[in-house]
Amino acid sequence: MLVAQREILGIAEDRLDQAGAGLTAREIAQQAGVWGRIDALVAQRRAALDAFLAPLLARPELRIVLTGAGTSAFIGECLAPALLGRGLRAEALPTTDIVSGPACFLQPGVPTLLVSFARSGSSPESVAAVALADQLVGEVYHLVVTCNSAGELYRAAQGRANVFALLLPDATHDRGFAMTTSFTSMLLAAALAFGVMAPGASSVPAGAARAALDASLPLLRDLVARRFRRVVYLGSNELRGLAREASLKLLELTDGQVVALFDSPLGFRHGPKTVVDADTLVVVLLSNDAHARRYDLDLLNELRRDGSAGRVLALGGQAGGLEPGDLVFEGMEAAGDLALALASIVLCQSFALLASLELGLRPDTPSRTGTVNRVVRGVTIYPFEGDAHVPRD
Repeated sequence: MLVAQREILGIAEDRLDQAGAGLTAREIAQQAGVWGRIDALVAQRRAALDAFLAPLLARPELRIVLTGAGTSAFIGECLAPALLGRGLRAEALPTTDIVSGPACFLQPGVPTLLVSFARSGSSPESVAAVALADQLVGEVYHLVVTCNSAGELYRAAQGRANVFALLLPDATHDRGFAMTTSFTSMLLAAALAFGVMAPGASSVPAGAARAALDASLPLLRDLVARRFRRVVYLGSNELRGLAREASLKLLELTDGQVVALFDSPLGFRHGPKTVVDADTLVVVLLSNDAHARRYDLDLLNELRRDGSAGRVLALGGQAGGLEPGDLVFEGMEAAGDLALALASIVLCQSFALLASLELGLRPDTPSRTGTVNRVVRGVTIYPFEGDAHVPRD
């Protein structure tokens, strides 16, 4: 008896494996199922998280630094606006900035919670940023959110009173080149840990992502077949960080053959809009926030009136202001933008994988030269021998 092959994005799994796309395709497709496990994990560790975080978050002088490298840094960019909206002093700073300029970015006299996002937990900059914070900040605490129990960050966190390590299930530790499940899972875990998403909230974007993947396949195929040379992702507030991650995913999986950019809808008018031509796809990630959405729709309508782009596509949770060719996520009319981010990135990841295959690449290892790697190599970490900037009277 023949067993039907499971398909992902309309492609049989054995064909995906032969094309060097099986790992990445499965990791994109599994996300909606993994998010429930993240919800359960954070709920299980809620008491311990609160014991660590609550006293810190109650201090108005606490500085929260959300950090990571590459995709992991963009988790912080998505999360920071939500934390700021809750009255917390939060900012997203890549480890790559902290390591090269510790005196610029670390404040020795300010109590600091360094939140490190790391898929492998062994990237040189991730390890060095933690060490620099310990060296330069007088009162520092660490929240490590990672997918790898064998990573240096997780192992170094054990037994330290000022460190809380949140280890996610092994399924989140992507084996493909591009971060997919690890990105959404670490974002969700942190959003739940800080209370900017409610327990159980992952079920809404999970259902929307599943439905959207099925419904959008003809759209994705059409977009890929047009072989746009440029793709621009636009988003406001939490969705600006997501636009940045979507652009990186397309750059990575197409090995730079497609030029991908990002901006906010308001910022795009200030020069970057000149990139738009007939070979450009513009994707507007519409906010559910009523105030931000008005600006998003203004730019969306302007782009359509201009008629310069090869295609303008809107993704959102609400149908108002959208056209038949746009994509509306089911059941997300009242969802927050972090939940929208989870559903939206699944579509962006899927487009990137299909674009990679269209170009004849192998998405699990897309770099043809081998000069770009899953875990960054070749970074020399130099000791920092100075002092961080000390405020003067």
